[in-house]
Amino acid sequence: MDSQSETNARIIRVVRTYQAGILRLAYAYVRHTQDAEDIAQDVFVSFFRAAPSFDSAEHEKAYLLRMTINRCKNHFKSAWFKKRGMMPDLAGFAAPEASPLLSHVLSLDEKYRIPIHLHYYEGYSIKEIAGILGDKPATIGTRLARGRDLLKMEIGGIENVQ
Repeated sequence: MDSQSETNARIIRVVRTYQAGILRLAYAYVRHTQDAEDIAQDVFVSFFRAAPSFDSAEHEKAYLLRMTINRCKNHFKSAWFKKRGMMPDLAGFAAPEASPLLSHVLSLDEKYRIPIHLHYYEGYSIKEIAGILGDKPATIGTRLARGRDLLKMEIGGIENVQ
């Protein structure tokens, strides 16, 4: 296999493997469909330009998630975002058959929403989330617990939000 074929194969593998997760995370942050799609695209373009290599798929995934989080934070700092003043699109990404829990998760403050997303939707442990977000594991554990409590209060009759 030549170098171009290997590069093309890597691009296809990475995008197919991580596309949905990157898009979900970007949407969990910015809560606007088109902005999430733009951020995901930018993450992949930057990733392939940098062409990093990793010891494992988990390191690759964590790197992409960290890139996504950084791009989302940059999005909110941009003059363009501040100038346009758009409200989040809270309904644009959830499938009609999706749990009503998703809309409640998306309505949480970022400090609860992102750890909940990474833990329950992406399957990361508290320690892994702490590494990705640059916080202490105890902080992440507290945010997960408080986020679950907020969801339980919002939803009401659901016994187990997990």
